[in-house]
Formats: sequence, structure tokens, C-alpha cells
Amino acid sequence: MKLATIRLNGRTAAVRVEGDSAIETGFADVGELLRAGGLEAAASAEGPRHSFPDADLAPVVPSPGKIVCVGLNYRNHILEMGRELPEYPTLFTKFPEALIGPRDDILLPPESDQVDWEGELAVVVGKTVRRVSIEDAPAAIAGYSVLNDVTMRDHQYRTTQWFQGKSWENSTPFGPVLVTPDEVPGDAQLVTRLDGEEVQHTPIGDLVFGPAELISYLSTIFTLRPGDVIATGTPGGVGHARKPARYLRAGRKLTTTIDGIGELSNVAVDERVR
Repeated sequence: MKLATIRLNGRTAAVRVEGDSAIETGFADVGELLRAGGLEAAASAEGPRHSFPDADLAPVVPSPGKIVCVGLNYRNHILEMGRELPEYPTLFTKFPEALIGPRDDILLPPESDQVDWEGELAVVVGKTVRRVSIEDAPAAIAGYSVLNDVTMRDHQYRTTQWFQGKSWENSTPFGPVLVTPDEVPGDAQLVTRLDGEEVQHTPIGDLVFGPAELISYLSTIFTLRPGDVIATGTPGGVGHARKPARYLRAGRKLTTTIDGIGELSNVAVDERVR
């Protein structure tokens, strides 16, 4: 099953996606649907129908209670950044204000000229868990989505804490859909392109810490709840690691695709500051 959140004349609606149809499920967004335990009901809901290709897509979960991000979690990215494989996950957070829809513009802030791309697999939690075992953790996964952890590198490396480079408003595309785990092929590939040029291409199975391990680890620290989001890290090919380094500039299109889930397609634009 595929779910999305669409914008409709001042409101949003959680929809089930079937081909080109987006069928309303009776919930305001996918986050509300998950918190209400509505996955089963969504599978058979028959609300108003809309054209999915023409829909105005919001972030698939617009206001997660938590957005937990994992750094240095693909082997090839760790090596390109000149680091050793970690013993434990490297964690940081974003706030919901960072999220944008899968077709929205990425705002380039005037304070940074080192805006980088980081295509990622996102895990969306569907069940409340605390101290869950790795073996039981898969049952807590509602599904998967695509996220690009667009990063202001100059701010990220101002200190040893990455947060200030990672949570700029209107910077992080998230969507286009949440797909249940059965929809994602085992050999799924993550591909990021800049104006059509492939800059990242890695199987999502190259993760050092997979989804079940991350859910188990995080749930020892705090309770995970339906609608929480885990961004699992980016593979090699980021702009900052290139020689010379490359960054997003206004007018450039960033696309991020994962097999079985879908594509983000976002144009970078200069933010207008009053």
C-alpha cells in the first residue's frame, strides 16, 4: 500500500495511492492516520478521488513528533569522508519546519553558499515501542519513504555538533509516499541526480545500521511513536566530498529516487528575505 498527504484548498488529506488515483482515507494527513492506528482502515477507504500526478503533495508526514537522523551510515560515504566505520549510530535531529513536499522548492538561505545534497531512505514508525529487540523491531515499521537531508556544510562544521547545518527551514524534501515494507524490493537502489547527472547511486542494503537496528537502538533512549521519522543516512557522492567541492545553486533541479517508493523532484531557489 502507498499513502501520501495532499494539499486541498486550505486543508490536507491522507490518501491511498492506486495508480494515478489518490483516494481520501478520512484522515487529515499520514501522521494522523498512523497515530490513530488507521493503516488497516486506509487499505479499504473509499473517499473522494483526486489525480495523484496533479496533486499538490505535502511532506508525507507533515509534523512528525520526532525526526531522528543518522550520520555516517553508508560504508562508501564513511570512506569518502575519511572516517572509520562507527561502533554506534551517529545521531542528530531536525525539526518539522525543515520539511517540504516532494515537489516543493528548496530554499537556499543567503547565509550559506555550501548547500549540499544527501539522498536518504526514511523509516516511518507505525507502533509505539520502547526498548524493543532487533528481532521485534520490524513490526514497528509502518513503511518507508524518501528524504533528502539537504545540508548547509559551512554551518554544519562551525562546531563539532552538526545540528545547525541540518535543520534549516524549508530545506528537506520528504515523500512522495509512504510505502508499506512489502512494496520495497530487497535490491532497491537509491539514486540522486543533479540536473539529470547521477551523483549518488547505492543499494539501500549498504547501511551499516539497518532499520531494525536503528529502531531497537533509538527505542532504548526514548519511546518511538507512530509517525516518528528516522532518516537513515546518505551514501557516497555528496558534493562536499568532491574535489573541487560542488553545491546546490539557484535553478538547479535535485531528484532523489528509491526503487519501489518513488521520486523527489525539487528545484533550488534563492530564499527571499524581507
